Amino acid sequence: MGCVVEALVLRNWWDLSVDTVPDPQAGDGDVVIDIVATGICGSDIHGFTGENGRRVPGQVMGHETVGRIAALGSGTNEYGLSAGALVTVNPVIGCGHCADCLAGQNQNCPDKVVIGVATSFSSAFAQQMAVPAANVVVLPESMPAEYGALVEPLAVGYHALRRGRCGPSDHVLIIGGGPIGQACVLAAQRLDAAAVVVSEPDPHRRDVVEALGAVAVDPGAVDEAGLPAMVADALTGRPSIVVDAVGIGATMATAFACAPLGATVVLVGMGAPQISLAAYEISTKERSVVGSFCYDPEEFRQTAKWVGTAPAVLAHLIDERVSMAEAQSSFAALANGQSKASKILVFPNVAEGPVTVERR
Repeated sequence: MGCVVEALVLRNWWDLSVDTVPDPQAGDGDVVIDIVATGICGSDIHGFTGENGRRVPGQVMGHETVGRIAALGSGTNEYGLSAGALVTVNPVIGCGHCADCLAGQNQNCPDKVVIGVATSFSSAFAQQMAVPAANVVVLPESMPAEYGALVEPLAVGYHALRRGRCGPSDHVLIIGGGPIGQACVLAAQRLDAAAVVVSEPDPHRRDVVEALGAVAVDPGAVDEAGLPAMVADALTGRPSIVVDAVGIGATMATAFACAPLGATVVLVGMGAPQISLAAYEISTKERSVVGSFCYDPEEFRQTAKWVGTAPAVLAHLIDERVSMAEAQSSFAALANGQSKASKILVFPNVAEGPVTVERR
């Protein structure tokens, strides 16, 4: 393409810099996307600090993204894509021929790669990115373009509640009101849950959760023994599904404390790679513990379709908008706890200064 492409490169732990990278090419079956916005994910923060071992220095991260098609490679006609179309990208790329991929469960493919994690991809914290056309989902022009960067985390929440078999009769407790907890709130609502309560210590995040239509409770307002009663009172009954959107030992202990016999506990948070579980809390109380990671392609498409209707609640999910030059400060503030922002969007094609949001 012959243009200069800038990207946010992880030079070392806690060190991001804006550098030029090779301009992406639309190879066979690929498209090149001009990035409009990319969200900072919790896993990106863990990559930034080096604590999760899933990112490496020299890498361009980013997987919660929205953009416009700049170029189409050969072999992409079957996907109905056109230059200039507003799109988001499913970052989970399966092999396409294993039993899981053929069953539409690409997230379980043993050979999958994930854009933003795999070092083979120069990913979405960049002005441009090349991706497989099969992973591109077209969005309507009628929606605010930046909402497309919310599709991926919202699909994570939707998959988690579907893994928990959430339905109209369910009373749902979500532990953690961060971005994934918020996605789980909206997913429970999409699945017509009878009631949704979120346990979250941070007041800003409690405000966001309540703006989304859930009830927020402060676990710090009672002692550990008092939390189950507070949750039951807020739900007008004990929860049938508990979702741990944090994923550390303490939050799983809270999940078991609040879950009645026979309840389902969904673990979607990835706060720690290893946690200790009280085995008898599972076996003797016949609880089901269900893991949830990513989403299948149909769940991603369904979520993109829902986001495309531009629900008013989505405006509550975005706290800040920054340029790439400002991203280092945002990453550092999130990593060291100085920022409690739920979602910060990086606009790679915006020069340093206030970000003007694209609206059509």
